[in-house]
Amino acid sequence: MAVVFCVLSGMGATVFAAPDSARQAELLYLLKHDCGSCHGMTRKGGLGPPLLPESLSNRSQQLLLGTILDGRPGTPMPPWRGELSEQDAQWLIEAMRRGEGL
Repeated sequence: MAVVFCVLSGMGATVFAAPDSARQAELLYLLKHDCGSCHGMTRKGGLGPPLLPESLSNRSQQLLLGTILDGRPGTPMPPWRGELSEQDAQWLIEAMRRGEGL
């Protein structure tokens, strides 16, 4: 069963289909191990900033999506566009905002 998320941004609502449960498990693994290698295994920060619900609450969906997919030039943050779809990245953002995997 596909779950549809509605993400509110400064430019209106964006609707996207959540990945299936197997892909969600893969994304949570990536979040813990790949993202955690720079942002800390508990996502409290390290080389990269914290990825906790309270630290993401004032960041726009578009900023976070662009950061994940296109990286941050001049920083160690790589682009993940080749590994993640936009729907994957949207789901990861919502998972981090919910505190999943902590």
